[in-house]
Amino acid sequence: MSQFYYYIFLIVAVVVAFLIVKKIAGCFLKSILLFVIAAALVAIYFLYFAK
Repeated sequence: MSQFYYYIFLIVAVVVAFLIVKKIAGCFLKSILLFVIAAALVAIYFLYFAK
């Protein structure tokens, strides 16, 4: 019965790790997207409006 609990623990640990990585990756991708949009707006401002 000990190995059964070990496998259950491994399955739960993999699921939790997947959810944590998914949340971190989602937040990281949103941060990168926000940075790219901000950089594009700054570039547009300096190239077209700051004359």
